[in-house]
Amino acid sequence: MHHKIQTPILIATLILLALAAQLGAQVSLADQLNAQYNLVKMGEDSNGAAVIEAGTILKINKGGILSVPYGDQSSGMATKYQDGSVHSPNALSMKARGSLLGHFGKQQTTQFFQVGNKVYPTKIQVNMDKDQVVMGIVSCDSCNNISPTTFYKADVVFQFTKGELAKMSAPQVEDAIAGLLAIDDSGGDQNNQQGNNQGGNNNDQGGNNGGNNQGNGGGQAQNQPAPEPAQIEKGQTPDQVKAAIGVPDKIINLGTKQIYVYKDIKVTFVNGKVSDVQ
Repeated sequence: MHHKIQTPILIATLILLALAAQLGAQVSLADQLNAQYNLVKMGEDSNGAAVIEAGTILKINKGGILSVPYGDQSSGMATKYQDGSVHSPNALSMKARGSLLGHFGKQQTTQFFQVGNKVYPTKIQVNMDKDQVVMGIVSCDSCNNISPTTFYKADVVFQFTKGELAKMSAPQVEDAIAGLLAIDDSGGDQNNQQGNNQGGNNNDQGGNNGGNNQGNGGGQAQNQPAPEPAQIEKGQTPDQVKAAIGVPDKIINLGTKQIYVYKDIKVTFVNGKVSDVQ
């Protein structure tokens, strides 16, 4: 009798533990992906939609991602990516969407992102039950030299075979995503912003130095060279990075990949070498 009472309790406990483990894996994968991809922060100014804070720049490697205007709130237009192939929304769903917009006196406006276009991620969602990772993207118009800005957007569903996603590590999922949306190593828009900031800083330094020299008059000129800025380059080791910019606030360990999180930047290492700085 004692064993009959305990067996159902044991089975229920095992089921709860399995569910908890599955939920934990889901949260962990979502957190790791969100640590790898910085989401863009969008807002509005007098000209309409605007980028408040730039995110990770992604380069589109394959055509077929259908996008809609930034203000479009319609759903069901996601592009699916599975087994290396892009599956655009079908003609039937496009027709239904156009008909719905027509009822409100609006015209359907869509366009395909082109290979080489650069975009920002706007959201990352993990659905273990459906073996899907959903990434929202929006055009990086300054990277693509689009003026006036349009900020076309899209949802991409990365579909994995049944039961596969739960077995994959975050780097494996990132590799699958990179087949369609690869992190842009050139820096693009971020490099332009950094260049502008550095130019402004250099001008400020030049003005300050000029004022100091004039103030010294006939005194001895102090021509001490300015200290070299800390530099981070591809291929550096974690020790070299720490020596250059200090100890990170947080370290995310993903096996062969590590991410050092500082106040203003993130440094990604693959196999102990710098591969990306954001």
